[in-house]
Amino acid sequence: MTATTLSRPGASAGTASAPAATARTARPRRYLMCRPTHFEVSYAINPWMDPAEPVDTGLAVAQWERLYRLFRELGHRVDLIDPLPGLPDMVYAANGATVVDGRVLGARFRNAERAAEGPAYLEWFRARGFATHDPAHVNEGEGDILLTGRYLLAGRGFRSVSAGHAEAQEFLGRPVVGLDLVDPRFYHLDTALSVLDGEEIMYYPGAFSAGSRRVLQQLFPDAVLVDEADAEAFGLNVVSDGLHVIHPEPAAGVAARLRERGFRPIAMDLSELLKGGGSVKCCTLEIRE
Repeated sequence: MTATTLSRPGASAGTASAPAATARTARPRRYLMCRPTHFEVSYAINPWMDPAEPVDTGLAVAQWERLYRLFRELGHRVDLIDPLPGLPDMVYAANGATVVDGRVLGARFRNAERAAEGPAYLEWFRARGFATHDPAHVNEGEGDILLTGRYLLAGRGFRSVSAGHAEAQEFLGRPVVGLDLVDPRFYHLDTALSVLDGEEIMYYPGAFSAGSRRVLQQLFPDAVLVDEADAEAFGLNVVSDGLHVIHPEPAAGVAARLRERGFRPIAMDLSELLKGGGSVKCCTLEIRE
């Protein structure tokens, strides 16, 4: 993989004063994914799910396969966990755990419909020799816990809870910054905020409480700010390897802002999986060894 150096662009429309684009380097990652063999929308536990809307499972698998192949083409390692019948949301692998320094914090789901996913993912890691922790409190994996260079940014308000954040800090040994989500459309942190590289993030301010916005402004003054339209298109549910940022196809504004910062955005059509309330990041759990 190669680094790309770009000249300084003008200020981004999404930030007060965008910093100069820098040399970007793609770093090989290891991901865990789950093929959507049993994907359907048979219940509604977030605003995006409508059991009355038809779902084409074959199309969902084809879209997922394209994402899987893209990761491999970019040089990343992708492991697969077997999908289990009766768990249609298991495709959203990011919710299955949080992995930092080879330590795996299991997920404990708020909704009964997804409860069996946590043990299934934790067993996958345990069988491969990872240090694992079965959580006592609700946390929904990387759906609500995102790692920057210094912090674990942890969402709460709709799914994960503060006690789960404390549990994450104790087991993973990284300082946790709790962020309050206030818009039910953005029920997980990874629908409202994404980590691009180290301490570089982008987020939609309207998804957060006033106090959490002030915290984000203090910690990440050069963050890319995303507007409501791109956030609704799941433009923050992205995966970045430090250079390439894979994002949902409709989020054109996000792509433009990423280019200004020297990233290479890659659009991906995951429209069928969006019917369950997830996109690129939701389908991708990073294994940090």
